[in-house]
Amino acid sequence: MEMKKLFGKYKLKETLLAYAFLAPALIFMLIFIVAPIIASLSFSFTDYYLLKPNEIDFIGLENFKYILEDNLVWLSFLNTFKFIIMVIPLQVGTALGLALLINKKIKFNLFFKVSFFSPVVMSLVVMSILWMVLLNPQSGLINAVLTSLGFEKQPFLTSTTQALPTIVVASAWQGAGYQMMIFLAGLKNIPEMLYEAAGIDGANKWKQFLYITLPSLRNVTVFVMITTLIGAFKLIIQPMVMTSGGPKNSTLTIVYYIFQTGVRYRNVGYASAITLIFTLIVTVFVMMQRRFLKEED
Repeated sequence: MEMKKLFGKYKLKETLLAYAFLAPALIFMLIFIVAPIIASLSFSFTDYYLLKPNEIDFIGLENFKYILEDNLVWLSFLNTFKFIIMVIPLQVGTALGLALLINKKIKFNLFFKVSFFSPVVMSLVVMSILWMVLLNPQSGLINAVLTSLGFEKQPFLTSTTQALPTIVVASAWQGAGYQMMIFLAGLKNIPEMLYEAAGIDGANKWKQFLYITLPSLRNVTVFVMITTLIGAFKLIIQPMVMTSGGPKNSTLTIVYYIFQTGVRYRNVGYASAITLIFTLIVTVFVMMQRRFLKEED
């Protein structure tokens, strides 16, 4: 009985100690995640204007009715979906290709790893400014290379048709290094004996990649695609810095529009309503992607 009491006290002490370590993280999560979600949910049914915090009226579903009539909301959603459709295959494919490249035992392997990963640690603002300089229609390095090869100068960020694909390329270049490291970790976990056995059976490199590498990286690929999808939905810095949502709102994304509505125009109630719709759409897309890829728990 005495031993049971001592064990119970020890277990209680361990439990309290564990909660003590978790407390700071839980407190910050409540303050910066849970509380804003609850506040945004409540504000979406009001006419909350940031400069009039004491004059908040409940207006029911009026904000959501206005969303149906707001063409910029649907345009920003469309631009976001275009970005997602273009960036996921480009970024995931680039990351996998780079991982396969540096997984080989070649000279200067460490240099290539650092070079491919270095864009990830760069600030998105700095990266965006760098691309703006490179893509300058008049004096940019990329147009200088194109003209030296006999091509015409391209407008890039000043064109309604080229601006969004240009941001896609810049974003994929910046983010592929992170996914590359995840794929590389997955490649390291594939037993070498599988490739040796396949080679003995006469499988070439392409068949080894198709029937060994890709199936072995299935769970890693699912994780990379879901994280890339969520990151693509949150696109804001690149269009904000590089194009300010233009030209003619061709790069206006939903998160950037929420920022403009809630911060620049201070219409917090309407911005919260858009955020609620946006959150539901992201949740549905992630669930659809998981089901489509048949992710296992």
